[in-house]
Amino acid sequence: MKKKVTIGIDIGGTNSAFGFVDVLGKCIYESSIPTRAEQNADQLFERLFIEIDKSFKIFDKEYELVGIGIGAPNGNYYKGTVEYPPNLNWGNVNVIDLVKKYSPLPCAITNDANAAAIGEMIFGAAKGMKNFIVITLGTGLGSGIVVNGEIVYGADGFAGEIGHTIVDPNGRECGCGRKGCLETYSSATGICRTVKELIETADTPSELRKIPFNNITAKDIADAANRGDKLALDAFDFTAKILGLKLADSIAYLSPEAIILFGGLAAAGDLIFVPTKRYMEEYMLNIFKNKVKLIPSGLPDGNSAVLGSSALIWNELKSENLFPAN
Repeated sequence: MKKKVTIGIDIGGTNSAFGFVDVLGKCIYESSIPTRAEQNADQLFERLFIEIDKSFKIFDKEYELVGIGIGAPNGNYYKGTVEYPPNLNWGNVNVIDLVKKYSPLPCAITNDANAAAIGEMIFGAAKGMKNFIVITLGTGLGSGIVVNGEIVYGADGFAGEIGHTIVDPNGRECGCGRKGCLETYSSATGICRTVKELIETADTPSELRKIPFNNITAKDIADAANRGDKLALDAFDFTAKILGLKLADSIAYLSPEAIILFGGLAAAGDLIFVPTKRYMEEYMLNIFKNKVKLIPSGLPDGNSAVLGSSALIWNELKSENLFPAN
């Protein structure tokens, strides 16, 4: 009997990745193609499925495809749509209908942070947990919320936008069109903006002053902080303070067992985890203190997005009693 695998697809602004993943979270193959953000969605999926079909030919004697999971910016689980995604020239597209042109397999879509949360629940650090939050610290700040073992989608499919809760109504401009959103402070982009402000307003010596601002990355800041650079350490402290405050608020709403930090900025390790945990505890309602874990992702860095998308469709197959045994 052939082993069952699903296709996990992660749509990014620059590249779109796909892979074949078994029920235990083993990725037997992964690849990616350029997204070409200026093109429409149909052009991407046509290219994507040409590549998927070609890639699977070497596995089809041993494996059988049983479903497709897709993580995409502004992906709506209820409607099967991607609605006006940032950095993609798509407008409002029904992705499930689009995929049916290329494959008859069951398909589900959600946003990338929700896919990450399902990935953690099925394959990662949240195995066995029924109440937790995943925070993705990348270019922006995404979040996936699980309550009683279920992803929270809300009435319209867009629930869980912790990154777009407001820190300061007169604060930094956000890509959503408002000011002061959490993601403008606590994200890879946000910490770079903080460094720029510190360079302009503080006299603190720093190796980061030698790098043109537009070239500074979150990794540069982490590397400098690990070498004891005071300005870089101040930037991490400021980032963590705001993140810790908002996580404390989220805990008051949701009472999770754990909060999982995922993505590029989380790779800074203790530089972000230690101060965030400290501020989270400081701002937390007393009844929750010392109860909520702050932990890193349990998904492998290299294919975490593909695993999350695959976990989405494995979860659907299971919930609909279509869960195939290997």
